[in-house]
Amino acid sequence: MSETSETASPDGTPPRSIRLTDPRALRAYAHPTRMALVGLLRRSGPFTATRAAELTGESVASCSYHLRMLAKYGLVEEAPGGRGREKPWRATAQFTDWPGYSEDPSVAEASDALNTAVAERYFERVVRAKEKRHLLPRAWQEAEQFGDTFIHLTPEELAGIGERMNDLLRPYEDRNIDPSLRPEGARRVSVLRIAFVDQEIPDEVPDGDADADR
Repeated sequence: MSETSETASPDGTPPRSIRLTDPRALRAYAHPTRMALVGLLRRSGPFTATRAAELTGESVASCSYHLRMLAKYGLVEEAPGGRGREKPWRATAQFTDWPGYSEDPSVAEASDALNTAVAERYFERVVRAKEKRHLLPRAWQEAEQFGDTFIHLTPEELAGIGERMNDLLRPYEDRNIDPSLRPEGARRVSVLRIAFVDQEIPDEVPDGDADADR
C-alpha cells in the first residue's frame, strides 16, 4: 500500500497519501460522486460547490453535501480565499490509502465495498477513454496501453512488484503539483495497477499430486 501521512509538508504542499481505517470513512468514500469530487479536486482544485456542480453534473446542493461529508473524514478541507457562501474546497492529499486486509470484520467489509466501488469507477473511466480514443493524435494512441498478463507468483513476489511499480511512477508525481515540471507535450495520464488472484481457472495440480483425490 502507499505511504501514509496526514499533515502538510513544510513547503505547504499536500501530503502524499491519507489512510482510511474507520469503516464509516471507508463507506463514505465509496460513494461514486464523492470519489469523483476528490479526484477532480486533486487534478483541478481548489474549487467551490458551484464549480463542482458544473464539473460533475450534480446539483450545487448535492455537491455541497458530499464535500461536507468528505471533509468530515479528512479527505477534503476548506481552502483560503472564499467569499460569503462560495467557499472553495481542496483535497488534503494526493492519494487515498486503505487496508488491503483486516482482521476487523467491519473494516474488512467496508474495504471490500470500497474496492468494488473503485473497480466500477475504473471500468467506467476506461470505457469513456476508449470511446474517445480516436480523437487522440497517433502518438498517444500508439503509446496507450491496454492488455493483461498471466504469471505465477507468491504473495511476496506480487507485493514486491507493486512496490517496484510505485518506485517507477513516484519520480513523476511532483508534476501533479508543480506544472513547471511538466515537459512540453505532457498530458494527464491515468495509470491503473490491478493485480488479482485468478480464481476463474483452477490452479494446476502439481505432478506429484495428480492422484491425490482418487
